[in-house]
Amino acid sequence: MSDSKDFDGEPGDDALSELQRMLNDMLSGKNVDGQFDPAAFAKVAGLPGDPSALQGLFATLQQAFTNPSAEIDWSIARRAALEAATSDGSHAGPEPSLRAFSVATLWLDESTEIGATSDAPRAISRVEWVQQTIDTWISLAEPVAESIANALTDALENQLPEEMKGALGGIGPVLRSVGGALFATQLGQIIGKLSQEVAAGGDVGIPLFEGPGREGGVLIPDGVLAFADGLDQEVEAVTLYLAVRELAHARLFRHARWLRLHLVSAVGDYARGMQINTFQIEEIARDLDPSDTEALGQLVSSGALIPPKTPAQQAAHERLETMLALIDGWVDVVTESAVSRLPGADAIAEMVRRRRAAGGPAEHAFSTLVGLELRPRRMREAAAAWRLVAERGGVSRRDQLWAHPDLLPTSEELDHPARLLERLGLAGETPVSAPTDDLDRALADLLEGRLPTLDDEQPEAEGDQPH
Repeated sequence: MSDSKDFDGEPGDDALSELQRMLNDMLSGKNVDGQFDPAAFAKVAGLPGDPSALQGLFATLQQAFTNPSAEIDWSIARRAALEAATSDGSHAGPEPSLRAFSVATLWLDESTEIGATSDAPRAISRVEWVQQTIDTWISLAEPVAESIANALTDALENQLPEEMKGALGGIGPVLRSVGGALFATQLGQIIGKLSQEVAAGGDVGIPLFEGPGREGGVLIPDGVLAFADGLDQEVEAVTLYLAVRELAHARLFRHARWLRLHLVSAVGDYARGMQINTFQIEEIARDLDPSDTEALGQLVSSGALIPPKTPAQQAAHERLETMLALIDGWVDVVTESAVSRLPGADAIAEMVRRRRAAGGPAEHAFSTLVGLELRPRRMREAAAAWRLVAERGGVSRRDQLWAHPDLLPTSEELDHPARLLERLGLAGETPVSAPTDDLDRALADLLEGRLPTLDDEQPEAEGDQPH
């Protein structure tokens, strides 16, 4: 890269020239001592340190430096995500997942009145998962990226010596462009790594897929095998369980057409309300030793630039958590009913709940970068509420609550389920009884392993009945 890049400012401005030289040295792989270590820089930024990745990183930063733009170039995130997703060469075939979808559809028809989607379920690769979800991830992260870029520019203006502030009009867009490129690269790396953690389209709770043919549910065969690895269960059983859960998730979002927009808007509103901690940035700029790469790494990984939630944000986050819990709780209950005949279902269900509640490393990295966790912390309470409504009012009444957001259980009703029953007029209702029809009873006995015996009471023949 040439050192002759011109900035807006007075020719011969020594302060501007010095700042330009420092940036040129950084992006050409040197620091002020001529000993800049690209691998250490990549480690601090939370990026891969292999030579090819470093070469791509610095090419990206150099491009941002030489051609600054006020807009973040999100194609950087797409490229980084695809590179990370292809780092694992494993590839499982789609056939087991597709077979599982057929059985899962039949089982779900018995457990919910919400019908199947018009889109066929799919088995896709990790790369396809990235390609088809990256735009959703960018929409979630973009408000935070813009806030960080603005805050960094403001902090720089406050920290620069007076003789250099006149040059900010020229160097500010460059720093904003480089900062945006770093953020986009980090986001892409996180999404690429997340593709290696997920097994199904609904694993992160929010609807990532949108558009014709994409809303029928998704399994990632490589992810299914990775999830099954270590479980003391047959891979076929795990695949079938995950297929049932994924199709339940897809049916819910296809049925409640308002739900996707409601959830994504809530996430966007929360992110846009975030105010980056400019005071913290100024403290960092004043006190942190740039040569202390360990301290820099801790700073990046801790999310220190994301301030504590404001009271309004805390309330918004709690509403979001409640909605995510209601979605996952309903899916959990419906899946539990549908897989009642599947061996090992309880053990698989518990592992899914733990995984969903804890999240994986890439998901935690996303929450650190963006300041937002997508965890259904009250999933067990929500599942209990859905079971209670079904016991008192039936499956139809339970599923009808998804017709409008105002009908759903509130956070207070999850704390006090009796209030939910009172609102729905089910407080005095007795639990829905077991089937009394002879055929239904016989089927129930058969599924539960109870076989008829000679001692069972036999109905009298019509000709033997007394007149």
